[in-house]
Amino acid sequence: MKRTFYTSLLTLLCVSAFSQQHSRTIIDFNKNWKFWLGDTAIAKEAGYNDKSWRTLDVPHDWSIEGDFNEKHPGTHNQAALPTGIAWYRKTFTLPATAKDKHVFIEFDGVYRNSEVWVNGHYLGKRAYGYSSFRYDVSPYLKPGTAQQVIAVRVDNSLQPSSRWYTGSGIYRNVRLVVANKIAIDQWGAFITTPAVSDKSATVQIQSVVNNSTGKAGQGSVYTDIYDAAGKLVAKAAPASTNSSWPAGKSTITYTANVANPQLWSVEKPYLYKAVTRVVVNGKTVDEYTTSFGIRHFRFDVQKGFFLNGKQTKILGVCMHHDLGALGAAINVRAMERQLQILKEMGCNAIRTAHNPPAPEFLDLCDKMGFLVMDEAFDMWHKKKNKFDYNIDFDKWHQQDLEDMVKRDRNHPSVIIWSIGNEIREQFDSTGIALTRKLVGIVKQLDTTRPVTAALTETDTTKNFMYQANALDLLGLNYNQQIYPEVPTRYPGKKFIAAETMSALASRGDYDMPSDTMRFWPLKGQKFVQNGNPDYSVSAYDQVAAYWGSTHEQTWRIVKQHEFISGLFVWSGFDFLGEPVPYPWPARSSYYGIVDLAGFPKDAYYMYQSEWTNKTVLHVFPHWNWEAGKEVDVWAYYNNADEAELFLNDRSLGVRKKQPLDFHVQWRVKYEPGTLKAVSRKNGRTVATKIINTAGAPARLEIVPDKKILHADGKDLSFVTVRIVDKNGNLVPEADNKITVEITGEGVLAGMDNGYPASLESFKAASHKAYNGLCLAIIQSKPKAGKIRLAIKSPGLPTANIVLQTQ
Repeated sequence: MKRTFYTSLLTLLCVSAFSQQHSRTIIDFNKNWKFWLGDTAIAKEAGYNDKSWRTLDVPHDWSIEGDFNEKHPGTHNQAALPTGIAWYRKTFTLPATAKDKHVFIEFDGVYRNSEVWVNGHYLGKRAYGYSSFRYDVSPYLKPGTAQQVIAVRVDNSLQPSSRWYTGSGIYRNVRLVVANKIAIDQWGAFITTPAVSDKSATVQIQSVVNNSTGKAGQGSVYTDIYDAAGKLVAKAAPASTNSSWPAGKSTITYTANVANPQLWSVEKPYLYKAVTRVVVNGKTVDEYTTSFGIRHFRFDVQKGFFLNGKQTKILGVCMHHDLGALGAAINVRAMERQLQILKEMGCNAIRTAHNPPAPEFLDLCDKMGFLVMDEAFDMWHKKKNKFDYNIDFDKWHQQDLEDMVKRDRNHPSVIIWSIGNEIREQFDSTGIALTRKLVGIVKQLDTTRPVTAALTETDTTKNFMYQANALDLLGLNYNQQIYPEVPTRYPGKKFIAAETMSALASRGDYDMPSDTMRFWPLKGQKFVQNGNPDYSVSAYDQVAAYWGSTHEQTWRIVKQHEFISGLFVWSGFDFLGEPVPYPWPARSSYYGIVDLAGFPKDAYYMYQSEWTNKTVLHVFPHWNWEAGKEVDVWAYYNNADEAELFLNDRSLGVRKKQPLDFHVQWRVKYEPGTLKAVSRKNGRTVATKIINTAGAPARLEIVPDKKILHADGKDLSFVTVRIVDKNGNLVPEADNKITVEITGEGVLAGMDNGYPASLESFKAASHKAYNGLCLAIIQSKPKAGKIRLAIKSPGLPTANIVLQTQ
């Protein structure tokens, strides 16, 4: 029987520094922590002297600050950066509003094995580095205006613990929440839309009220719904507005109707706001705000995915959580930039590989119009590394999974829950019971979305997770050759390509001939044999890991079949760690459509030509070669029926894509000069692209992605440094050393060049360019003013630019 999943989802509790919502105070708790890299048992004590410790703000990742070294126990799979044990401490005073109230400390994520004390009292431990959690600190606070001390021990010393870079430390946001003893519980609002039409939407509100007074009482819950302009559009309350609340937690469910709703979609991600008030004896004792979207969706066995009744192909990428040179420490602007680059490519979906993301990442997906597969685990009992989550699974999996679902189920972006990636319990009978258990945990909390897992075993007689018959959506990783057989192999199953490609490339590097397919490494090999001595991989779409394919091969299959609801490409961006196909000194991945610094590789434009209506004509490679060398010239184009290539004004012929072709090619004997491509439709020019032979480096061209920053100590400007010749042509193989000097209201947050085998520190003020490009990340200070950048390279004029903070 076909099942339809309708849902309406919300964001989290809105957080801002010292924001006041009636009797709920939310305090930004990120600033002025003390940090020490090392271990001492007495740092938990309130009176411990931490004056010699470093002062910093969180989110913080201590691993990214270290040097690359192949002897680090995390190995190059975790980017060959240090791990270990460290302490964080913060001394603070409580606001006056905290008197006679509950005080909670909330962590969005600490990697990993965090233990927390307040005023010397032990609060607890959380093992999984990707879970959000909180503690009630009220019983241990000192009365009056006395100083309070929070101490956090973070243990990331057991290695290897991951197949990719995790980072170390309090790498997500922290806040203090002060609330009355009768208040909405943590993640205590759940809003769905069980019925949606163009004329009306039924909005169901489920509120969990936590009565911690120790005795029964009575009160009322009301929810007002506002549109994006702030206009009140609906009011809701339970049938009985004076409910009896026993001590502890009570769940109250009620509905409202929104007339003529604006539906959330990837093209128009429209958000509403629900404000829930708890009223006791006529007084508002709590107010809880939730952002949500109204929309409905379903997966169909034959036709794939439908959003708001419209057939929509899920065009997704997998993303790890690191932010390149910034490491794992979350920054909203850095995540927003990644999503903007992907949105420009035509991407409409993200798979959070292979763990719950930062809540702010889902906020951005809500606002920017991305669909999300929210993934819980990379392993269960059976390990992939000796000290990975397998050692914590027994004790923690239920709470970790429940917390992910409760935290994230109000996001309109989230359309799929994934309980695991390439789980090894596929291959033995324990997978049956575990799959059913985990799916059951999810469905106790949310029945509005399908549950999947990313499977690799395609033989149903050997896949015990499949045999559990509990997954709503069949998710397969790779194995693209069997996709056309899915309807007969897995009759009646809705299907998504959960992970695809594993195509490899280095930005700006090209091996000839381009039409020779290479698997790096081959099956049975850990690393490629006889790869390139500079640890590069050709940027033509011709190289993939043995289990995967080129970008074109799998997209060709997915594009042809309606029943394939979509795909998630491995991966959107290069990420730290897992540097297939090379050993050390490679320390970051080659899988990305975009490199680690955020510079698109050539395959980016293949997707853009297929996934958007923007006119694309992308021609590559560069035009600096040895005289007489045969060079393969590729072009990705769309909105045209042919492309013609000219070399120094001589036509080299017209090429036309055949059905299911995604590029055209010319084999050209190199001579310096000008390469020009022209795309045409019905004989009329659609686009022109010119590439000139570049001369020697002559100057630095500075391109900031934004010139005006918020003076909040968090905002970023990503400044691209291009090495160009006297005519402004990018010098394609330039590797000049770039040094950044900053004065004024900004600091250098990091530098990168996108080269996966660079061993230069991301935190140094100098970095070599890679194939003509380098990136400097500038962070604002919390004061308005100017940021003056002087960017230097030996033998070239200094380039200057001024940014503004306000």
